[in-house]
Amino acid sequence: MRFPRILVAGLLALAVAPAAQAAGDVDCKLHFTMSGWSAFYKTQQGSGTITCDNGTSMPVKISAKGGGITFGKSRIEDGVGEFSGVHSIRETLSTYAAAEAHAGAVKSSKAQVMTKGEVSLALAGTGKGWDIGVAFGKFVIEPR
Repeated sequence: MRFPRILVAGLLALAVAPAAQAAGDVDCKLHFTMSGWSAFYKTQQGSGTITCDNGTSMPVKISAKGGGITFGKSRIEDGVGEFSGVHSIRETLSTYAAAEAHAGAVKSSKAQVMTKGEVSLALAGTGKGWDIGVAFGKFVIEPR
């Protein structure tokens, strides 16, 4: 039995469309809250949710650790991170290299860009507390 060419072309288009969409970048965002302290060594912990424009989402726990010339105590609320270079939500999980300069008292803002191979993460948030210094270290995102 022979299928009409238009039917075959339509079935091929349906089969190829999801694969083509999966091959493209996915826009994913991290919404988070975290708090911590620093006295030469900096540590922060928190939690959040990663959501992507393809409908996937995942609750995560996050941590940041590093050293440098840094002192303070802070809390980031309503933080947002934007990933670039991601093909699936699983690629957002990992350890990112981080470097930052920060200064704030009572209410402060923070912005930071981190990388992990081809994937980049830009963080922004507002917080409470006080801190000053320069820190280098890692930012870890893992499933909750």
